[in-house]
Amino acid sequence: MSISESYPPAFRRVINDGAPSATTEVEPVLVQDKDIDIPVIDFEGLDKEILREACKDWGIFRLKNHGVPLALMSQLQEISESLLSLPFENKQKLFAAVNSPLTYFWGTPALNRSGDALKRGAQASNVSMVEGFNVPLSKLPAYTSCDDDAQHSTLESFRVLIEEYGTHITRIAVSLFEAISQTLNLELSVDRRSEYLSESTGLLRVYRYPPSDKAAGEALGMEVHTDSSVISILKEDETGGLEIMKGEEWFRVSPVADTLIVNLGDMMQAISNNEYKSVTHRVKKKDRTTKRHSVCYFVFPQRDCVIKSSNYKPFTYSDFEAQVQADVQSLGTKIGLPRFAPESPLFL
Repeated sequence: MSISESYPPAFRRVINDGAPSATTEVEPVLVQDKDIDIPVIDFEGLDKEILREACKDWGIFRLKNHGVPLALMSQLQEISESLLSLPFENKQKLFAAVNSPLTYFWGTPALNRSGDALKRGAQASNVSMVEGFNVPLSKLPAYTSCDDDAQHSTLESFRVLIEEYGTHITRIAVSLFEAISQTLNLELSVDRRSEYLSESTGLLRVYRYPPSDKAAGEALGMEVHTDSSVISILKEDETGGLEIMKGEEWFRVSPVADTLIVNLGDMMQAISNNEYKSVTHRVKKKDRTTKRHSVCYFVFPQRDCVIKSSNYKPFTYSDFEAQVQADVQSLGTKIGLPRFAPESPLFL
């Protein structure tokens, strides 16, 4: 099997000869993006003033001394790459064959609640050069199969590793949310905290971005967006590619070994009454000749949790999710929080 056969057919021409597919948006290179150093938070000695400034001014920060075993992160990357390197047709049937709630997606990061890619509206002009697995942590199954079934054995190893990783990342997310709440002077009961950040909603997405010939231009791995989550926690390889918007400029966030990147999502912005920001970001690999691998954790409020803010109409996360999906399907893109501004009509 050639390397390109493990990728979706829509990606293969770009991988093979650098010619972009008809559905892939290629950006002209106008200005060389600059590197930027984002704030660094030490999880072992968490300084709440530094945390407050990072949330207020950036909406993103790097986390060091996070306590996730480095061997675990390395093993998870290795087995994830092994599964994503399977032939494309095999990946499409991979989880259905074992009745798993995990799903494989490609071409878009916009998924429905079941983890399937949303059909995007006619205005959508590009295919994102990304594929991956969607893993709802609260529904991880145990794979039962014959001992000599190598593929099922690999899936079981993947489950064990991702479950352990999920436990560590969930611990970090809960601790960070409690600290962020304190910086906002939110006096939350245990019940209210678990409504705003519901551990049962936590999911992991394992991403792979393909290499492409330099002639392919600057096709985006992931389009410009904000996360819908409360908190997102990213672990990426050494390839890099994450870019954030600060002011009106794009900046590259270079990878740093043994750290995690934490960014605030739309729900945190609403909970904070816009005091903290949901960072606008995208993925555009600087080195197009190598693939990129990353794992990102997302966590959300309970679906029926009502979020009240002077900047938005009261809404539940269920309302927000339904509106985002409606916009993606009708307009081809997410609108997000502006849909819930007091003067904005809803278009469900």
